[in-house]
Amino acid sequence: MAEPIKTTHPGGCPHDCPDTCAMVFEVTDGKLTGVKGNPDHPMTRGGLCVKLKDYEKRHYHPGRLLYPMRRSGPKGSGQFTRISWDEALDEIVSRWQAIIAEHGPQAIVPYSYLGNQGLVHGLNGGDAFFNRMGATVTERTFCGEGSSTAWLLTLGPTAGVDPESFIHAKYIIIWACNSVSTNLHHWHIVKETQKQGAKVVVIDAYASRTAKEADWHLAPKPGTDGALAMAMIHTIIEEGLIDQDYVDRYTAGFAELAERAKSRTPEWAEEITGIPADDIRELAREYAVTQPAAIRIGVALERHHGGGQTIRAVSCLPALTGAWRHVGGGILQFPVWEHPYRFDVICRPDLIPEGARVINALGIGRALTIDPPAGPPIKSIMCWNANPVTQAPETDKIVEGLKNDDLFLVSAEHFISDTALYADILLPASMGAELEDIILSWGHLYLTYNAKCVDSPGEAIPNNEIFRRLAARFGFQEDNFKWSDSECLEHYVDWNAPACQGITLETLRQNGFARLNVGTKDDRAPHKEGNFPTPSGKCQLIAPGATNFVPGPFRQMYEGFQPGEALDPLPDYVPSRETPATNPDLAKRYPLNIVSPKSHCFLNSCYANMENKIQGQGEQFVLINQADADQRDIQHGDQVRVFNGRGAFAGVARITEDVKPGLIVATLGYWRQLNDGTVNSISTAELVNMGNAPSFSDNLVQVEALQ
Repeated sequence: MAEPIKTTHPGGCPHDCPDTCAMVFEVTDGKLTGVKGNPDHPMTRGGLCVKLKDYEKRHYHPGRLLYPMRRSGPKGSGQFTRISWDEALDEIVSRWQAIIAEHGPQAIVPYSYLGNQGLVHGLNGGDAFFNRMGATVTERTFCGEGSSTAWLLTLGPTAGVDPESFIHAKYIIIWACNSVSTNLHHWHIVKETQKQGAKVVVIDAYASRTAKEADWHLAPKPGTDGALAMAMIHTIIEEGLIDQDYVDRYTAGFAELAERAKSRTPEWAEEITGIPADDIRELAREYAVTQPAAIRIGVALERHHGGGQTIRAVSCLPALTGAWRHVGGGILQFPVWEHPYRFDVICRPDLIPEGARVINALGIGRALTIDPPAGPPIKSIMCWNANPVTQAPETDKIVEGLKNDDLFLVSAEHFISDTALYADILLPASMGAELEDIILSWGHLYLTYNAKCVDSPGEAIPNNEIFRRLAARFGFQEDNFKWSDSECLEHYVDWNAPACQGITLETLRQNGFARLNVGTKDDRAPHKEGNFPTPSGKCQLIAPGATNFVPGPFRQMYEGFQPGEALDPLPDYVPSRETPATNPDLAKRYPLNIVSPKSHCFLNSCYANMENKIQGQGEQFVLINQADADQRDIQHGDQVRVFNGRGAFAGVARITEDVKPGLIVATLGYWRQLNDGTVNSISTAELVNMGNAPSFSDNLVQVEALQ
């Protein structure tokens, strides 16, 4: 017998995670047999998270969608019949052409997110096609978009402190980020720094895995982090802990911020946050005087009504203390701002017809049921890289809308997900090792290449090939629709940008990854002398005339119909909509706040259909304090129902001191078809005050034992 042919190839984790791990695909006789972390990558360092370490099992999972399918039973029944690609594409095109003829192209809605982070096959991969069609433009603001608006207003499109430079920090604040579960490779750096003597503070509403490994855990009430940040600003100014020279040279609006902060005392914040005033003062003092000091903010910080203002306040702290002067000092949000991606080329906003309407993906349930958008009715949705039935809020409304027989739903998927269950046409999409791409990295400063090294099973094809075939049937002649995946990569990155000096697509293919030329972890201090990419060139403690907006990549690079509301020019604390303090009448019926963080073994809803990942994660649980459990006659291990006026889900009660009285925690990602409801059944579709971000941590609920 011939010896098996074994090869290795560079890969990049395609999932919506800041780590964007560089991987090594192991292929035997044309089949993916193993996946490892690339040991040469300075952040991945050979390790993968529990989600990815057996990625090959996802490729060959028995539930994988292998062929185009047409619905053959009632919507949601899961009854489908295999058809050919020609039949599938012909039906999609004929249905869309009929809709366009009767209602216009805006009756068709593209729906995607970061189920794949590739430049070619990811979030924006279908934008050029739908923009050319003239379809509705969709704002995709699931995660980090309110944070981005606040960041850009305050600091501009800077990558901030290098995540690798945290090794030089002496004081680290991890704010609203469960790094152990969602940013593991950065957490390794933080732990190394902690062993060297740095103090690690975690600010989170409950005792997460990360909080339990910190030197100090502060647990503000949900949605009150803005009050904590403003009280820190007050203390730093009041006690003369600012770096006056840095403030004078490199900030704008200090006098106005100082005036506002006068009344934002630690005692004021204690009443709001539940954190003792003395602890707030200690935190502010330690942070200000222990340099370099670094802050890592998580996307959870935006997930309440005042989230944008919270992030503005936190983003001001490094400038007040001069932390930016130091390597390892400053704040980290999304390093993607310094990556040389050409989103205009990817999305082709020049093809969008003037006056094209915009809808927000978080409100799709309302748009399909109680609050249809102005203009033509929504008659068709194409969904790829997204699963709104579990990931978007008010999911009962989404299901109601998807059940409408007048809605033509096309789903490009790997599995028959909770959303794909309601599709009229299912299209099998290729997975990781089956396609070529560069994976967008929003958590570090490396380009990451992903090689196509195995064929897709069955008749699955890459997302971009799906859109190429659709474009050909529509007769679209633009070059974008004729480029191969390799040609797309040649155009989608600005290879002539200073950040790409010495990097080519060919060298990236050979090495699998490349660090951008933006300084090293040992010398990068991008704002040592200001140089903020803002209109003033300074850290904008004040942003006069600011209006609300969603950054372009999250709305197909379309600038029409931005939210546009006038924003408070200064940061401040803005209360949540749903807490016992701000909404006492609602709290009489639903007295508990709920926080729904990411699961440890799932990546959003990816992997939540795989038995080994479900076993590792455990069944849907609800963390509840003993005091709240006693009031409801709930015992540890009881089946409970969590509900409000929007919906309900079931889980197993875990009585724990990890949550304070008045708060419950249930993680996100479980599949609705495998469980009795999911967390987002109770989530509101109301948006945050910046960037049209979601209010996933701004919800009141009640809990009861199930008999």
